[in-house]
Amino acid sequence: MLTDSLITLVTECFRNNNVTVPRASAPPLGLGLGLLRVGDCRRFTEDGLVLLTQDGAAWYLLPYLAAALLLFFVYRVAFLPVDRVKDLTEVGWGCLGGGRKASLAERIREVQRLRKKGNLPPVYPNGWFAVAESRELAVGQVKSVQVFGQTLAVFRGLGGEVHVTDAYCPHIGANMAVGGVVKGDCLECPFHGWRFRGSDGKCVDIPYSSKVPRTASVKRWESRELSGFVFVWHDAEGRDPLWELPEVPQVENGNWTYRGRTVHQILAHIQEMPENGADVAHLGHLHVPSIFKGADLRDIFAYNTLLDIAKHSWSGEWQARGEPEPHVADLTVTHAFSLFGGRLKLFSMTVKVEQLGPGVVYLYFNTFVGSGVLVQTVTPLEPLRQKVVHQFFSSRTFIAPIAKFVIESEARHFERDIMVWNNKQYLSQPLLVSEDRFIVKFRRWYSQFYSENSPKFSFTNENSLDW
Repeated sequence: MLTDSLITLVTECFRNNNVTVPRASAPPLGLGLGLLRVGDCRRFTEDGLVLLTQDGAAWYLLPYLAAALLLFFVYRVAFLPVDRVKDLTEVGWGCLGGGRKASLAERIREVQRLRKKGNLPPVYPNGWFAVAESRELAVGQVKSVQVFGQTLAVFRGLGGEVHVTDAYCPHIGANMAVGGVVKGDCLECPFHGWRFRGSDGKCVDIPYSSKVPRTASVKRWESRELSGFVFVWHDAEGRDPLWELPEVPQVENGNWTYRGRTVHQILAHIQEMPENGADVAHLGHLHVPSIFKGADLRDIFAYNTLLDIAKHSWSGEWQARGEPEPHVADLTVTHAFSLFGGRLKLFSMTVKVEQLGPGVVYLYFNTFVGSGVLVQTVTPLEPLRQKVVHQFFSSRTFIAPIAKFVIESEARHFERDIMVWNNKQYLSQPLLVSEDRFIVKFRRWYSQFYSENSPKFSFTNENSLDW
């Protein structure tokens, strides 16, 4: 226990320095444990603290213990990286009320069954997608990952390089990521010991056979590790990567520090998330109420005398790039936070956003306290279920407490969008006005990531869905 460790540390410190307190200077102290006096050698039965000597005073240690606990709490809240991981049922379903998680999950399934899905685009676009976070994959570790409706094995070889293959062994079908062992740059199946090389997927050893069949192999996925993630290339036509993800030099060389992450799951089509960037008009409504009003849509638009004195204001421009980077789009967003209807502006900043294909976004911050980047990844786990991870890196002057506030604020805004996405219908032909022109441009740009064999979602009957 943390408390026991601190007690031991403080006790040793006083013992090593032979600290005692004169009997006359030690008044009685009531601690809810009974009245304790100097010279009392009884044990504090509730926290395990033992008086040092006959002339020592346990009460003398308590301020130091309290200060140590307070410092640890402040450090944890202000300086440790954010780790905001939300379950599928935790965000975006306030409209369904509270209750047990199992009951809520059933209600969510019912809403999804009855919700009109619209005329959906293909469910898995072509591009780079995150399948793991680098810090969660140690040398010699293997993880089973479900993406694109498939199961992959992601492992880090003993040389430090990451490999991604299909998870199921072609021998009899065991999941090699469940109990499999990394041997060099190979993954060994836990069932019969067949060993597959990560660099090309070929089987290199069958422990009980003198010969390895030439066809013995698993699919190897083209992968890259950068910006704190492991990415794989998905292409419905089986093509090699058509473009590469750029590095963020300050992240790769360590000049920017990792400040934390948020993880969410969303029940919607993957195109809904990146389309948000081009939907500049929604910023001026959904994201105007103060973040202190939370993420539940029923709360943020409810009148609150105190919280409504603060508000956000936004403006933005979205533009697709041409050759040689047609897979990239740029968004420039100006964000201000003010009080009293905008009369007192607390801060303003401009965020430069790069959309890199269908599943990766870099958001660059440049403020008076320093610079940083928020890396957003959107990965389809199955046709209408997306995993979205944000990681934030910043310069050392962009200190941890400020960086944590940025992460938490971004999460509150993002969770407002989640409540919309979880309950909306995708419209292939939306009713737009001239001010929505960026949405039209975005959909034209995004369509390049679909190809002839991109899998589609189809309706089989009124109450069930198949794809």
